[in-house]
Amino acid sequence: MKLGLQIPFFTWPGGPPELGPRLAEIARTAEDAAFDSVWVMDHFFQIPGVGQAENEMLEGYSTLGYIAAHTSRLGLGTLCTGVTYRHPGILAKQVSTLDVLSGGRAWLGIGAAWFEREHLGLGVPFPPLKERFERLEEALQIIFQMWSDENGPYEGRHYRLAETLNFPQPLRKPRPPVLIGGGGERKTLRLVARYGDACNIFGDVDTARRKFEVLRQHCDAEGRNYDEIEKTVYFLMNPGPDGAMAGQMVEQLGKYAEAGAQAAIGAVIGAERLEPIEVMGRDVIPQVAGL
Repeated sequence: MKLGLQIPFFTWPGGPPELGPRLAEIARTAEDAAFDSVWVMDHFFQIPGVGQAENEMLEGYSTLGYIAAHTSRLGLGTLCTGVTYRHPGILAKQVSTLDVLSGGRAWLGIGAAWFEREHLGLGVPFPPLKERFERLEEALQIIFQMWSDENGPYEGRHYRLAETLNFPQPLRKPRPPVLIGGGGERKTLRLVARYGDACNIFGDVDTARRKFEVLRQHCDAEGRNYDEIEKTVYFLMNPGPDGAMAGQMVEQLGKYAEAGAQAAIGAVIGAERLEPIEVMGRDVIPQVAGL
């Protein structure tokens, strides 16, 4: 099992003047600890459940570009970009740029968007859920076209592009992998089966097992090989003081692996202090590598 480090907040000691140096330290420490990837949220306000809207929140793709400059191996992605935030053609260009400048390490993490407050606050249209899913599917089609040799027009219900030019193309072949976030069983997992290289499921082990089975059914309906899709779960990582809770984490991750998960992505409690990341590298990552 692979582990990915998510960085969900930036309210750290020292405030904004120390954000850059602290973020670089976190990323380098995660790479040294053998994390497989690093992920940031693509939000403009901090989200409920993590902090107050006024807390520090960095723009996702600028942040990933900064992390890319301070690392050499980690995969880089958002968990996840709401389809409403950026025109699909611009998003394809942003991920392509990240991939080229990072040496082929970019992921596209994308979903249907949900945080209405930041849409209203920043004047970003927030269409009904049905339309957001329609836009998500069209966005994926546009991005795939831009990551191909086809640079002609795209005509959809919601998006129309006269040219899908995208130079330079991403370095990663055949293209950067696409992680579609969310576990909705009727729409989201169907889109994963149709377009995704990975999914990300929130919930306990039984929930993950059920969602993976639903995904398998969608793959059968779409004629897609289920094994081609990387199954990931969101998992909050808290190794405890000097690794006191590492054993529990390894046991729990083992249960997710038995349910079908191949990777876990999540925040490390106290990551800004670095030591918990180092503990993960010492007491957890080597133990789950063979799951």
